[in-house]
Amino acid sequence: MKAVGIIGIGLVGHALADRLVAAGIQPVGLDINAAAVQRFKDRGLPCASSIRQLCEQTDVLVLAVFDTDDVAGIVHELVAQSGVRQPDGLIDCSTGDPERIEALSATARRAGLRYVEAPLSGSSEQIAKGEAVMIMGGYADDLTQLKPILEIISPTRFEVGGPGMAARAKLATNLVLGLNRAVFAEGMMFAESLGLSRERFLELVMATPARSEAAQVKGPRMVHQQFDPPQSRIRQHLKDVQLMLAASAAYGQRLPFSEVHAALMEAAVRSGDGELDNAAIIRQIARERLPK
Repeated sequence: MKAVGIIGIGLVGHALADRLVAAGIQPVGLDINAAAVQRFKDRGLPCASSIRQLCEQTDVLVLAVFDTDDVAGIVHELVAQSGVRQPDGLIDCSTGDPERIEALSATARRAGLRYVEAPLSGSSEQIAKGEAVMIMGGYADDLTQLKPILEIISPTRFEVGGPGMAARAKLATNLVLGLNRAVFAEGMMFAESLGLSRERFLELVMATPARSEAAQVKGPRMVHQQFDPPQSRIRQHLKDVQLMLAASAAYGQRLPFSEVHAALMEAAVRSGDGELDNAAIIRQIARERLPK
């Protein structure tokens, strides 16, 4: 394999590039954000100027875009273009709308494009280290064909079913992860209001059954208020929670804790924290003051 294209070279895109470079595969980036393109080039990594050019230079495309609208635009452009070498497959690492992903997978298959959804559970730092968990959905033959690249991206992978199922599984696991993070932040603010230092509270949590990976990974950031540069953003997780709420409503299931979580993140975005690391949810909880 000569090269792999990465569409979306933000935090996750750079982490995916690290995985490919470590495996001896050339990543080629593409992004509409000029600053993201420059950062990729500053690392000595090449970029394409269009999807057409990217297809000419690479064998497989990995999507690390923001949402399903972005994925749909890429799939429809690939299906519509003629006279251009098509990629051997699409690996979609975004977290998207399960119903739309299912339809996009069918559209890609009719056009002869292999499509595997492969969202990753973990921060960009964990992805770069190969510590993130990949959740895979798609047709069996597509998964088999793209297995070599999937193995490079993540050594730990779970296949959960056909198209759309990986998005459903990722949303469910993200629900638990996000609430763990928010509850830990609330506990830290509660402890601080009672006179306990943030540092001591983190030590106590990690030594008791209350410990969690969310506390281990995000706790130090909350203690030292280090939210930039982000490993993952509040704005991104808000998008995921909004997808959770929409999906649960379609099945008649209320998610009361996630409703509160979404409201907290919406307030954080309004306060200008949307681009900060999602550990910055503690800043919004700190703002939730009772009138005296």
